[in-house]
Amino acid sequence: MKDNNLSRLIKKLALPKQYESYLSLYFEPLVEIIHNLSLQIPVPVIAINGSQGAGKTTAAMVLQELLESKYQYRVAIISIDDFYHSKEKRRELSESLHPLFMTRGVPGTHDIDLAIETFNQLKKITNGETALIPRFDKFRDDRKSPEYWDKVAGPVSVIIFEGWCVASTSMDPYSLDSPINKLERIEDNEGLWRKASNQFLAQQYQLLFKQIDWLLMLKTPGFDMVFQWRLLQEQKLAKTLTTKSAGKLLDEQQLKRFIQHFQRLTEHNLLTIPTLADAVISLDEQHRMTQLEIKNPLSATLS
Repeated sequence: MKDNNLSRLIKKLALPKQYESYLSLYFEPLVEIIHNLSLQIPVPVIAINGSQGAGKTTAAMVLQELLESKYQYRVAIISIDDFYHSKEKRRELSESLHPLFMTRGVPGTHDIDLAIETFNQLKKITNGETALIPRFDKFRDDRKSPEYWDKVAGPVSVIIFEGWCVASTSMDPYSLDSPINKLERIEDNEGLWRKASNQFLAQQYQLLFKQIDWLLMLKTPGFDMVFQWRLLQEQKLAKTLTTKSAGKLLDEQQLKRFIQHFQRLTEHNLLTIPTLADAVISLDEQHRMTQLEIKNPLSATLS
């Protein structure tokens, strides 16, 4: 591989050897599309949608490295996870709307106003100016204080925006009537939580998703893989943490309950996002990239 930084990145992320072949097969064509898009749109927003464990963060980091090394772009990566409401705000939502809003993740648990404000700042900063990107501490289950947010120097060339529900569309309200898993059946039997979350998605979240200029989907074979891939993430993360920190990770039973929060919208996305996306990378059950379908090489679908 020509780029030593990419070699180090692949080693740092403990990615399989085959990931090197993905660079020319999957990522380099995307880099050229993003470059061409940046010639048409000032500070384009490239969104990456994919279920939990699909590899969105890794893909964002690889695209960032390729864009910065080949075109000397300044790329800002934003995760929707970093815009979770504070623990106190989610506690308020859990008391006023439904107890399940205490758990971060679904639409309704993000600070959409802060997200839009961050995008606007990143697009406007010029040489010598900086913008702050909020960061969330998942171990504390709370947003970090502003002094610990990331600083990005301007001007920004490209924004990569990744998240499991990024670009999601709302669901048919009638489809929410019947519970689809144990969590919904026991803890949301009347459907108040899932209907409120869907309403958030239909309204505030669509204002955020209008920021998107080009959409990539990492498509998993099905929701059944989410548990396996998330469990692998937890196991890999545990190896990098102290015993005390690793003890805060989810065990298998906790993880099984946790991912049920996301099942309904994830399955909806697997059906709908491929028709909206400008490009789709298909993944097999071994987490290997198997196909790149570029449907819209230049123009935007959601802006």
